[in-house]
Amino acid sequence: MWVARRLLSSVAQISRHAGQPGLFRRPRHGCLPELELRYLQCTCCWRSRAPVAGFETLNHTLSSSASEPCEEDDDDLSLDACYTCEQRAAILLLLNTGTQLELAGVKLLRGRKSLNIVEHRTKHGPFRTLESVVNVPLLKHKSAITVFNSILNPVNKERKVKIQLAKFIRPKVDRSLLEEASNVVSLVCGTNKIAWAHVDREMAVLDWRELDCPNFLKGTYMAYSYLNDVSAAVALLPSADFYIIEKSSISVQNTALFPIMAHMRTVEAMLFALLEPRNVPPDSNIPPRVLNMMRTAVGRHFGLMVGESRTSGAQAVRQLMTESVTQRRPRINFPPELLVKHRNSFQMGSRRGGEELCDALLQAVTFYELLSDSSS
Repeated sequence: MWVARRLLSSVAQISRHAGQPGLFRRPRHGCLPELELRYLQCTCCWRSRAPVAGFETLNHTLSSSASEPCEEDDDDLSLDACYTCEQRAAILLLLNTGTQLELAGVKLLRGRKSLNIVEHRTKHGPFRTLESVVNVPLLKHKSAITVFNSILNPVNKERKVKIQLAKFIRPKVDRSLLEEASNVVSLVCGTNKIAWAHVDREMAVLDWRELDCPNFLKGTYMAYSYLNDVSAAVALLPSADFYIIEKSSISVQNTALFPIMAHMRTVEAMLFALLEPRNVPPDSNIPPRVLNMMRTAVGRHFGLMVGESRTSGAQAVRQLMTESVTQRRPRINFPPELLVKHRNSFQMGSRRGGEELCDALLQAVTFYELLSDSSS
């Protein structure tokens, strides 16, 4: 017990001369309430006693240090404070001036979010702060940070596997024959129409239209009714080196879509029969001029795939039409009469449809561009 008494006395003397307040020293003014001293009695003589701090004081000290506010103010945690002035300017520039297609290339902005940004800035004016971006529907704090970081550090999405034209064209045709083709007609069948795009090797649109087919999917699949509609479309098709028919990717396992699949296969078979030359010897070297192209190939080439499904190509076609007027070397050239005819056909929310027209044009562009990539 004598050792314990000496130890407590030493601690008390050290605390009196320490440079910072301790448990046995009165704290500085304004920091903690005045120390309440308690004493330990010597169990041998009961005369000596050493001062100790109360547990209430110790608990108050620990709780105060743990609950101290962060040095950063809550306002400093806003989205604008997380980026430099240059970074904020770069982010706002894209959000305020980028087209829907350009915004869709940013991570998390594909689909409805990019459209919401365009609609929000059109209605409320340009974004002035990064914090105001969270007012856009479907964009919250965490997703906004991901979008901002993706704008500042864009990822070059190079195709992991180069799309080979031969994998998506059936039947197989020697590539040299495809390269020698001066023009092709791209055909797409819908549920009530057939659309086609006539494009030459110089990427110029020669013809681009669609024909309504009133007998499609009406009652039972009457062969003569289908034949009348398909024959009417074939009679209007221009002459071409190759006819490329879209091969839809409807799953056989989805029984709800079986009528649509049967309809597509029926029209596809009739187009093959009417367009392919007849009375060709089976052992002849004449290559087929009617080809199938997988729908998924076009979707991957234009970045229209969401999982295993393909989204609308209307935005991509509008971009192609705009570039045909604004750029010296556009991706594809439209004659003025076709631009005037179809300029309002692919607007958002338009009831005029035009999906078959879009798909027919995008299929022709994909064919030539994949052919060019495989040749280089």
